[in-house]
Amino acid sequence: MIDELHIYRGVFGSHVANVLRRLLRLCHHYGSNPIIVCSSATIGNPAELAAQLTGRTPRLIDRNGAPAGARHVLLVDPPLLDQATGARGSALTHAQRWALPFLRAGRQTIVFGRARVAVEIILTGLRESLREHLGPRSRIRGYRGGYLPTERRAIERGLRDGEILGVVSTNALELGVDIGALDVSVLAGYPGSVAGTWQQLGRAGRRQEVSVGILIASGSAVDQYVIHHPEFLLEGSPEEARIDPDNLHILLAHLRCATFERPFEPGEVFGPGPVDDLLAFIGEEGHVRQAGDGRWYWSSENFPASEVSLRTAAPENVVIIDTTPDRPRVIGEVDLFSAQVLVHTQAIYLHDSVQYHVDKLDWGERKAYVRKVDVDYYTYANRAVTLKPLDVFASEDAPGGRRVHGEVMVASLVTLFKKLKFGTDENVGWGPIDLPELELQTTAYWLTAEGASVGWRKDDLDVALLGAGRAIQAVAAVLLMCDPRDLGLVTQVRSPHSEAPTIYLYEAVPGGIGLSERLFTRHDELIVGARALIEACGCEAGCPACTGPRLDPTVNGKSLALRLLAALIPPLRTARRPELAPATEPEPVAS
Repeated sequence: MIDELHIYRGVFGSHVANVLRRLLRLCHHYGSNPIIVCSSATIGNPAELAAQLTGRTPRLIDRNGAPAGARHVLLVDPPLLDQATGARGSALTHAQRWALPFLRAGRQTIVFGRARVAVEIILTGLRESLREHLGPRSRIRGYRGGYLPTERRAIERGLRDGEILGVVSTNALELGVDIGALDVSVLAGYPGSVAGTWQQLGRAGRRQEVSVGILIASGSAVDQYVIHHPEFLLEGSPEEARIDPDNLHILLAHLRCATFERPFEPGEVFGPGPVDDLLAFIGEEGHVRQAGDGRWYWSSENFPASEVSLRTAAPENVVIIDTTPDRPRVIGEVDLFSAQVLVHTQAIYLHDSVQYHVDKLDWGERKAYVRKVDVDYYTYANRAVTLKPLDVFASEDAPGGRRVHGEVMVASLVTLFKKLKFGTDENVGWGPIDLPELELQTTAYWLTAEGASVGWRKDDLDVALLGAGRAIQAVAAVLLMCDPRDLGLVTQVRSPHSEAPTIYLYEAVPGGIGLSERLFTRHDELIVGARALIEACGCEAGCPACTGPRLDPTVNGKSLALRLLAALIPPLRTARRPELAPATEPEPVAS
């Protein structure tokens, strides 16, 4: 189903396109002509997307006949706690407060959190607040990736039957799953896209009853922009969904599957053109071979489809095993990237608001061994990221330096974790993490500041690059109308590649899906928008809504970032302070 494109951040749709290529190839071989029906949710280009997925010209049916009652939409900005630092009340705490009155009134409510840990924290808080009311704990459930399929199906059934009163979920319940007609939807933070926001708000009021949708902003720059510019959400168009089925990371995996299903003829097309060269590359690994008749055959004992995950570009998962009972049992699984921060040794893993201590993460066997505990804290792991450019696709002079688009290798290493108390997030301890480094080969946009940084002190330049980079990252998410998590940020005072101060924005998907190229073409708008974002912020010296959290209270990150951006801004637009807004035509979303 194309509906799930926004859940899996661009990778899902690219996999679907290649699955359909394989299906059509087999149908043509056996002489059949299949009819393909594609259903889309809230996207701006359903016909174009269907053409990309199927390779055919679709017929668009866009009449909406779904019943809908009156919906009340509330946009909530948590109160400012500290004017100097820009600290605001927690979106997670306020989500609980807004959901509680509806749950106590017996209204079926769904609360969306943006991350797995956020879901478990909200779930724990709601269950604690409601434990003397509304019956057993099972009436309030969590739902996210990592839960076993049997658990998820039982939760879906309970929501449809009315046995479950409330559910706290990641965007795994955003669409594509029938959970009946709920009354209230509460969003703990902007989901990252207009389409995702309306899908989550639309989980309430699926029939003709009155419903309530509540969006609670966090302190991040993008959330603050959306909450103070309601027209962006209420009047803006949903994003266009873009996929890249010819991403080599995905294409090669499906080419192996297609060869297993049926031999390739010399010069046969699969995707962008003839695939003889790609088959020869796979042949070097011993997976396929070219026979005397010129055709390519599968020659490995492995079943290639078992190594392809339709949800991520990384096929492997870590299985989580509960050793508390006499007979250990599997309670869930997480992908490799998430495993390093969620189930490292000594982590507190939260599953359905139950706390588990990770006694051991066997990285080689892809197994995490946990046991039930009762503690008043959870763990948060820090991930250190380094970046190395591999190739330059385009490069042009820009004020104060250069703008570049190219291929990069991103290496991430989880080094330590913190213990944070429930409710207050007070740091009560820490510990080291010893795990191997993970690598991601992707595309990036970066800008150098060799001309703009003349005469700077190294420490000041470091703060300025990070503050300006965070503002540019926030502006990029709004201009491209994509999820902020789809763009990673790395800053270097002296890049080994360019030997100049550099700000990198890289795509968080193997091989990329085209976001960095569009950032390269919109360089001027990024710089002007970043300056306008920081100048318009009411904080004194930098805050999460502009330059990011202040790491050193004695340093004015706001003034340093503005000084750097002033030297990078296009000369003809120096006097302008544009309103930060997306393009008239929506850019592709990496969702």
